Amino acid sequence: MEDGRWFETKEGTPQGAVISPLLANLYLHYVLDVWVVAWREKVARGEMIIVRYADDAVLGFQHRDDAERFLRQLEERVRKFGLELHPDKTRLIEFGRYAAERRAKRGEGKPETFNFLGLTHICGRSRKTGHFTVYRKTMGKRMAKRLKNIHSKLRQQMHAPTRDIGKWLASVVRGYFQYHAVPDNEERLKAFRQDVQRLWLRQLRRRSQKSRWTWERFLERLGTVLPPVAILHPWPTERFDARYPR
Repeated sequence: MEDGRWFETKEGTPQGAVISPLLANLYLHYVLDVWVVAWREKVARGEMIIVRYADDAVLGFQHRDDAERFLRQLEERVRKFGLELHPDKTRLIEFGRYAAERRAKRGEGKPETFNFLGLTHICGRSRKTGHFTVYRKTMGKRMAKRLKNIHSKLRQQMHAPTRDIGKWLASVVRGYFQYHAVPDNEERLKAFRQDVQRLWLRQLRRRSQKSRWTWERFLERLGTVLPPVAILHPWPTERFDARYPR
């Protein structure tokens, strides 16, 4: 259903439809999940992990030849069920604890990054311990798309009461932080909050040709309306330890 009209489709489900994740989980449980468990036990030479959400998945392999063999067989596996891997999203990259060191020895650049569930994952080292860690940053394209959507809605509500706009924007920013406020993502969160403030200020200035709104006045009167930046999620290792004590 789109804009109140029904459409018939002979195959597949609409992109972003509510039913799509449910069907993906049911279908891919057999096509991918069960098969991956068997492949890990019977074929893989080293360690192997998988993280899947609906039809998006990230897999990790200890050995490169395992990864290459798995990818070839995965392409054949999904083809049997009338599916295909996304050509732009499916790739092999060297990532992990020793990726930077090995690539440096070969005279190559920094390890590649990958995007998953709205976050860019980056090989890095902890500032406190110097040990390997995975940094997660909000995807730039996703943030730009969200800001564009907010800008469009602000223009539609050009003359709405300032108090109502403030409540709405506060809920938008709060919801955004609930998902993206992961460790080491503070800079992206600050940038998002400040961009939302600037969009709001632009809307206020356009209400009148004689607007007296300056950035300083805006911060003084409305600077605290939006939620402050705060990390709301623990590190994955802390969450795992809390749920599965050793």
